[in-house]
Amino acid sequence: MNSKIKSQRRTNIRYRIRRKIGEGSAQKPRLSVFRSNTDIYVQLVDDANGVTLASASSKDKAIKAQKANKVDKSKMVGEAIAKKAVELGINDVTFDRGGYLYHGRVKSVAEGAREGGLKF
Repeated sequence: MNSKIKSQRRTNIRYRIRRKIGEGSAQKPRLSVFRSNTDIYVQLVDDANGVTLASASSKDKAIKAQKANKVDKSKMVGEAIAKKAVELGINDVTFDRGGYLYHGRVKSVAEGAREGGLKF
């Protein structure tokens, strides 16, 4: 598959998901996931004000130091973002998988965030 077609397809999926889940607010932000080949990044986004409330990634020192595979590190990232969200007083979020299929690392992030105390 041509990389240009593949990236355009993912972009269309992202927009379709965004229309369905709506925008994040300060009370219920959007938990946005980005997955690269080596790392995973998550953000709590308040779309109404256009700000990122908190973020976590597998490049954080505490997570990067762990000897684990990418799926386990993704779960740690989910737990880290949940901890930051609870400190900010946020319990409910809207999960935005960012056009990726809900399995593997994306699913691990969601499971880690739920175990950390987030509801979505």
